[in-house]
Amino acid sequence: MSKIRNRKLLFFTFLMTIFPVHAEMVTFEQAWKILQEKNNSIAAQRANVDHYQKLEEASQALNYPSVTLGASYTRLDDDVVLSTEELLNSLDTKSQSLVESLLINASTNFGVNYTELIYGGSTLAEQDVLNSSINAFWAIYTGGKITAAHNYAAAKSEEAHAKLLMETQSRYDDLSRFYYTVVLAKSVLETRISVEQGLTKHRDFAIKMEQQGQIAKVERLQADASLAKAIVERKKSARDLDIATSALTEILNKKTEVMPASELFINGSLPTLSAFTEQTLLSYPGLSVLTAKQNQAQSSIDAEKSNYLPQVYLYGNYTLYEDNSLTSEITPDWFVGVGVSIALFDNTGRSEKVQAAQSSILQVRYLYHQAIQDLTVLVKKTYFEAQQAIEEAQGLAASLALANENLKLRSKAFNQGLSTSIDVVDAEMFLANIKIQQLVAEFNYVVALNKLLSLSSQMSTFNQYELMAI
Repeated sequence: MSKIRNRKLLFFTFLMTIFPVHAEMVTFEQAWKILQEKNNSIAAQRANVDHYQKLEEASQALNYPSVTLGASYTRLDDDVVLSTEELLNSLDTKSQSLVESLLINASTNFGVNYTELIYGGSTLAEQDVLNSSINAFWAIYTGGKITAAHNYAAAKSEEAHAKLLMETQSRYDDLSRFYYTVVLAKSVLETRISVEQGLTKHRDFAIKMEQQGQIAKVERLQADASLAKAIVERKKSARDLDIATSALTEILNKKTEVMPASELFINGSLPTLSAFTEQTLLSYPGLSVLTAKQNQAQSSIDAEKSNYLPQVYLYGNYTLYEDNSLTSEITPDWFVGVGVSIALFDNTGRSEKVQAAQSSILQVRYLYHQAIQDLTVLVKKTYFEAQQAIEEAQGLAASLALANENLKLRSKAFNQGLSTSIDVVDAEMFLANIKIQQLVAEFNYVVALNKLLSLSSQMSTFNQYELMAI
């Protein structure tokens, strides 16, 4: 009775190892939601999307006029004075004669010195000049430069969104491997525990038979050695599970240890290869990144070509404050106008920039076609890996039934003294190996399936495959 009690206690301890008391049980779907909320790389790409969306919104401001409020203070080396002589010199001969006659009459009639009249003058501006005004500028035709800027900003925003989707798909693939590695490790440990229990039972029975003289000591020693090896394998599997669990908990950014609630599975069949291929080429975000880069290059071409066209703009100014000088008095308070400019000679290399952008478009086109080829090959390879895993798992079902029956027969024969201990051990290990091979096939299938779903942007359909598991 004590041996039976000890075996039960040992098995309970193993269960505690597999399912820690404080572990949080999560399904794969729940783990995926947690990862999307807490993963730093996905959060960084979301911030990048927001960055370029704001820049796209900012580009809309190019359609509006710019209005600035300005003020200036200027210190001159002296007052600006216009003398009567300077004024006379600026007149034509007839006007000079008329003004000089008036000055001579004034000096004669009013007793004013003529020289003082000639060299006297008016202060146009004082030494300290202070003014403030509102300036407005509005580009009404830029040859397509503003439109090109809009399109470029929109293409950058599209690229950022596509990169977010690519990062999301990549993290989905990572989670699939980490999550189902834990599931596989847990199932392998359960198998190793079962083997250890079976060999413990076999060792205990061998001890009884040795004591009764029914088997030789070497048979019992063989049972001891096989059990010791099984214990080593069980401990190794337990460490593998602990490592895999820690990794899963870490990528989910959880403080409490996470344990999977979902299981490995296979499906009887998959949708056609062409269905996955067509959906991948239709929705894979990496292709959208290349399309966005091509649009950016085209926008750059349009922007450079606009430099060959005239620029038309409106402008205006309104004076808010000015000093009390003669210049200020005769200067209008406001003015508006329309301007046109065209670059006759440009030193920025606009022609070469257009050619460079055209080369970028050509490069992106080549990359796009290469990406289609690579994606087609990758989908095909992954699809065949999933199909192979299905065939392997289904093929092992017959071997599993054989292994179970063989173990029953070998154990019964040993109990009757018709078989050796090594026969029982071999049967036990054969059954365990078949179980583990089947688990590995199911693991390979689930990982390949999730890869297909991420490539074709169908991650949300994974639970449907779980429901149709065989």
